[in-house]
Amino acid sequence: MTPPVIAPGSTAEIEAVMRIMDSAFDPAFGEAWNRGQVLGILSLSDVWLILATPEGELLPEGFALARQTIDEAELLLLAVRPEARMRGIGRALVEAVADEARGRGALRLMLEMRDGNPALALYSAAGFGQIGRRRDYYRGRDRSVHDAITLARPLGIDPNLVG
Repeated sequence: MTPPVIAPGSTAEIEAVMRIMDSAFDPAFGEAWNRGQVLGILSLSDVWLILATPEGELLPEGFALARQTIDEAELLLLAVRPEARMRGIGRALVEAVADEARGRGALRLMLEMRDGNPALALYSAAGFGQIGRRRDYYRGRDRSVHDAITLARPLGIDPNLVG
């Protein structure tokens, strides 16, 4: 499997980001962001966007959006188009975010996700461990209630940062 081409993104790639977003998130859970939310967060100086394009293709098939706060970074969104999954794109994006966060001085990379999200397997394989849970945090479009789980991965040398 050839790794994807990883590159920084900007608001200029909003069409590609929204194309991925619209296909990657199950509408039953309402987790996808809209164009205004993405453009708004990208206007902040501590936020970055990374795009993943399979080698030989013109359009990205995945993206990650992250932010930095002092010595922690947060993976806000990671999305891969369903037809491009299981090709290493998600893992490459996680590692690219971790590398960028480490370069910015972060000691820990965190994320929050809906319990039951199949991406948990990706994050566990990438070294994340659960450090918290918010009961009944997410509400599906069908009014179903789901916990949020908080995951963290150490980026520095302190193994106690995961929990």
